[in-house]
Amino acid sequence: MTKYIFVTGGVVSSLGKGIACASIGRLLESKGLKVALQKCDPYINVDPGTMNPYQHGEVYVTDDGAETDLDLGHYERFTSCATSKENNITTGKIYYSVISKERRGDYLGGTVQVIPHITDEIKHHIRLLAKKGKYDVVIVEIGGTVGDIESLPFLEAIRQLRLELGRNNAINIHLTLVPYIRAADEIKTKPTQHSVGKLREIGIQPDILLCRTEKPLSKKVKAKIALFCNVEEDSVVQAIDVNEIYQIPLIFKQERLDEIILKLLNLKCKDNDLKDWEKNVVKPAISPKYEVKIAVIGKYIELQDAYKSIYEALRHGGIANNAKVEIKKVDAEVIEEKGACATLSDVDGILVPGGFGVRGIEGKINAIRYARENRIPYFGICLGMQTAVIEFARNVCGLKKANSTEFDKTTPYPVISLLEEQKKIKNLGGTMRLGLWSAILKRGSLTFRAYGKSHIEERHRHRYEFNNEFKARLEKEGLLISGITPKQGLVELVELKAHPWFIACQFHPEFRSKPDKCHPLFREFIKASLKRRKSI
Repeated sequence: MTKYIFVTGGVVSSLGKGIACASIGRLLESKGLKVALQKCDPYINVDPGTMNPYQHGEVYVTDDGAETDLDLGHYERFTSCATSKENNITTGKIYYSVISKERRGDYLGGTVQVIPHITDEIKHHIRLLAKKGKYDVVIVEIGGTVGDIESLPFLEAIRQLRLELGRNNAINIHLTLVPYIRAADEIKTKPTQHSVGKLREIGIQPDILLCRTEKPLSKKVKAKIALFCNVEEDSVVQAIDVNEIYQIPLIFKQERLDEIILKLLNLKCKDNDLKDWEKNVVKPAISPKYEVKIAVIGKYIELQDAYKSIYEALRHGGIANNAKVEIKKVDAEVIEEKGACATLSDVDGILVPGGFGVRGIEGKINAIRYARENRIPYFGICLGMQTAVIEFARNVCGLKKANSTEFDKTTPYPVISLLEEQKKIKNLGGTMRLGLWSAILKRGSLTFRAYGKSHIEERHRHRYEFNNEFKARLEKEGLLISGITPKQGLVELVELKAHPWFIACQFHPEFRSKPDKCHPLFREFIKASLKRRKSI
């Protein structure tokens, strides 16, 4: 029977439930268990696909084309869990399903209510994941903070599930904050007591408390928390702040969290360690031999979570090359004001990530021209490929007004445009080219050498495409089309022949990078940037 771990959060948001869940998943996988992770988001949007990055942060895309919460990225980076649309539930998705059933008459004329219909639908989606994958353990993260009105149906659903599954088949873990008051030089447990009290009011008693803290918790403090929160003293687990998030599984193991979970779930597993994780991930991340500086040119730079997977994949590239990656976050509009040279003269590599809308586009194009003319390693992703094509068309091919029809519908040279089937689409949600698509790589190209094979599969999230009408013109001037889809002939990758390392792809390689298995394009981009740094 599949076991369940329900993870809730209290006191404040942004405590790191997603990373905590992913770290627990890593611990349990090291014991030989097959683990899945699931995120329950309380917002009414069906998915985050139409949400502004300032509202939600990054939209993470799965192999099956689901637009999901960024925490699924943590799940995949820390574990071998391959996420899908079933791994992310939202209030919008649940209500959409229930209302659709009501319209069909599935409820036989009955009154549709939050309890039991909404909570039953939530339980169905939680159980469905376990049925599909035959997992030993499913870790379910409840988004938001205890006390939020939006989260109540999810909390009620897991309360019911715990009773249905039985004591040895499901446990509740509550992540909470134990703040340190510097002026008083004291650690305060009262916020945790109130948070657990609120959780118990709705019928959920946590079995384990993960206590976020910047100071080590003494045995006395742990005993106090255990007493007032009605948990075993051994189950008060210190989740101390770290400089490197990939240390967290090791921190949890030191606290014997894996042993506590296995005991509560009545699971007997092999005693294993995390030596490979420590050797191949944590040590090179903490004590790298080299250093490299990469500029990320974006339009949501001030929000850390807007490019979360990009930043993590760059760090994976650093781990793979035994290098610390210093990320210089550059607002594209600043380049428009100050110029590329004034902004980017101190970097070893330049990356332009995905995005939508015209704001900052000219700054990105200027940055790409600077990288091309100064032979600085360049990596373009999604919009970063489209802007690279626009820059090349304008400044190498002489098509001065070349553009994407996303930014200028009347451009005489639409080197980037919509496919005919995209022109007919009215709704924005879930209608882009999404999920895993195949590409065939050109032998002898930089991309082919990076992957070491000719057939690849990568995740996509975009609407506009390279316009094949301009393919011959651009190739004649030195643009190498190094990857296309096998059936449709859509351009997936471009390179510059007369450049040490210039690759731009239409897909999102950052979604398939892990700290212990870096994506080949990020690995080679960092390697090329290091080579440039050493040669200067």
